[in-house]
Amino acid sequence: MKTYVETKSNGIVSPKKGSNKRALYEHQKKAMANLDIINRNSSYSTLVVLPTGGGKTYTAAVWLLRNAIDRKKKILWIAHRQTLLDQAAETFQNYAYSDVIPSISSFRYRIISGATEHDRTIDINKKDDLLIISKDSIGRNLGALDAWLNGEDEVYLIVDEAHHSTAKTYRKVIDYVKGKVANVKLIGLTATPFRTAESEQGLLAKIYTDGIENGMFVHNDKGITYQISLKELINRQILSQPIIESYHTGEDYGQFLGAKDLETIQHFDIIPDDLAEEMVNNAARNKFIVEKYVENKEKYGQTIVFALNVNHAIALSALFNHYGIKAGYVVSSVKDMVTGAVISREDNAAVYEGYKNGEIQVLVNVNILTEGVDLPKTQTVFLTRPTVSKILMTQMIGRALRGEKAGGTKNAYIVSFLDNGLDKIAWSNPETIFEDNNDFANTKTEYEKRDIRLIAISKIEEFAKMLNDSADTKELEKAPFTQRIPIGMYAFTYLEENGLDISYQVMVYDSTRSAYEQLMENLPVLFKEYGEDKEYISTEKLSEMAGQCRDTFFLGEMIPPYDEKDIINILKYYAQYDSAPTFYTFDDLDKSKIDVCAIAGYIVKQKMDPVTQSAYIQQLWNDGDDNVLRLFFGRQKYFYNQLNREILRITSPFLFEDDEDNVVYGKRQFEDMTLYEIGRIDPNYEKTLRDTAFDKAKTSDGQYACAHCGRKYTNRIMLQVDHITPMNKGGKTKPENLQILCRSCNAEKRDK
Repeated sequence: MKTYVETKSNGIVSPKKGSNKRALYEHQKKAMANLDIINRNSSYSTLVVLPTGGGKTYTAAVWLLRNAIDRKKKILWIAHRQTLLDQAAETFQNYAYSDVIPSISSFRYRIISGATEHDRTIDINKKDDLLIISKDSIGRNLGALDAWLNGEDEVYLIVDEAHHSTAKTYRKVIDYVKGKVANVKLIGLTATPFRTAESEQGLLAKIYTDGIENGMFVHNDKGITYQISLKELINRQILSQPIIESYHTGEDYGQFLGAKDLETIQHFDIIPDDLAEEMVNNAARNKFIVEKYVENKEKYGQTIVFALNVNHAIALSALFNHYGIKAGYVVSSVKDMVTGAVISREDNAAVYEGYKNGEIQVLVNVNILTEGVDLPKTQTVFLTRPTVSKILMTQMIGRALRGEKAGGTKNAYIVSFLDNGLDKIAWSNPETIFEDNNDFANTKTEYEKRDIRLIAISKIEEFAKMLNDSADTKELEKAPFTQRIPIGMYAFTYLEENGLDISYQVMVYDSTRSAYEQLMENLPVLFKEYGEDKEYISTEKLSEMAGQCRDTFFLGEMIPPYDEKDIINILKYYAQYDSAPTFYTFDDLDKSKIDVCAIAGYIVKQKMDPVTQSAYIQQLWNDGDDNVLRLFFGRQKYFYNQLNREILRITSPFLFEDDEDNVVYGKRQFEDMTLYEIGRIDPNYEKTLRDTAFDKAKTSDGQYACAHCGRKYTNRIMLQVDHITPMNKGGKTKPENLQILCRSCNAEKRDK
């Protein structure tokens, strides 16, 4: 009986006969030549920078086959996503020709990750020549490399998507390998070496310290062996010239988005089911998309359409055919509930073939054409599915970027379809894929637009509350409107443990600026005190650390207040990079243009009649393409709601007076409440109580002493306010019953 199953997670690769028929482009030849130069050194750490579509994996794999595999030198290839691991393995297998590896009869490879179809670290074999491993799998079990590395005097260490290598786990792996092998040849592959924040760039420069300049080896803070720009590859016709177009559908979907939906979209790129269903079944929207192609079919040529879901792909394909455009769709295996027929991989292959030979003009799909399928004649992509993922956007755009020299087209049309009511989401857009390249840098105005869109995201919950009469917004409305506009933001990205890229922005207001500055300064102390050096921290520990941050920095009345989720995401980022995120200021934002209080005051002062007022407000809303009112508020009803409130506040202030109380309620004294309970009612008094306790604990040398062990601390973040007599034993929350304990003593007291 057969007791095994064939797996692609490991195997033996024999050289293919003959030579590689895929010609190298000049930039790939130059990259390999520069690698040859730096490879004369016994060890080095360097970057190879090729933009999306430039063939990073292919260039590295072919060079390594000749210079490492053929010389019987081991390769450790690390990436953070399963698809990158599979892509690397397939490239080594597909281009292992005898003229590239003439000195060996075969080599062994192994793919290791948490995926069920891959091997585990325990499976690593001393005889493996090529290990392709997810960074988290090896990061959790570095000792699994010991036997494999034992006796090696030289090893090639490759980091794919190397701009992530400043993360703690990558650095730990790099340091571990360097500690085991005398000569480590570290090569990072990336399209965006300096996309990361300025604070991360310093870390990147510490990792990659060697490069090639003017054909000579150099040791500097750039650490780049070869680099070519996206613009240069377009000029060489290896990549197509991108022509970016967008159409507004006129459809409005704002009513389908609650605050929770917005958070799900922003952080996980998941379109809520009810929104997706509404978009899929919107005949007018679908007709609009198809008619835009029909109107421009000569210009757009062969086109790939990215749909929302399977039903959307089927509906759009049928509509294209109805208009006389030969179209087909490819989706993952799905069963027709009426006929029982199943769309199989073979069905998809037949549609691919029809598209390749020109029988099909439009190919509709649901994300399965983002990578791995060669469709060189594609001239246009239609983006009917919005995404916040830069990775997904890059992959979708990449389907049309093959240039003439690469068997593709001169121009590539990237066509987006935009809907109303969704503009408070920081969607990825085609321009963002090119803006990191200096040749495609956006104007200052474009950057301001992007920043204001991010501000608009931060206003969603506030506006939602304003529209809900049952919500109590009195505290928020105490602050002048201009104080409710962020002064800047911390913007950063980090990787979740599952490999998902998370983009996050923390809006900072006048009320919270000082607190955030203190937090950033004290992050190293906080992590040291909690003994956290892992890249991923448990939910429970993150919550505990966020609570300590609140008690230390975010005390007193703050309008608008801080959000604990923001603190937790900052902690996740620091855990990964050992660096505080970068702050971006909104100093250039003209707040006067969005000050609804001033606008309301002007309307009242001018005694505008309803018709004049309506015309004036509409003029403000429509004034110019760069109107910050539209960028800030997103939807007119949010602006009108705020403006009408401010007008009523001036003309009818009695509407905002509290109703007469006819009930005398009982009283609960503050001293009978916990500090947190007091803080919810009077945050300033809670701050006073905590500050008083710390003042009592201050020693003559300006430090703080733990009331139990006597140990002195220079920083409040390592200390906690405690009741001398516990409240459950009659203790009161008043200054004479409060003391300062270190975390250890406080935990010990609670245990007793």
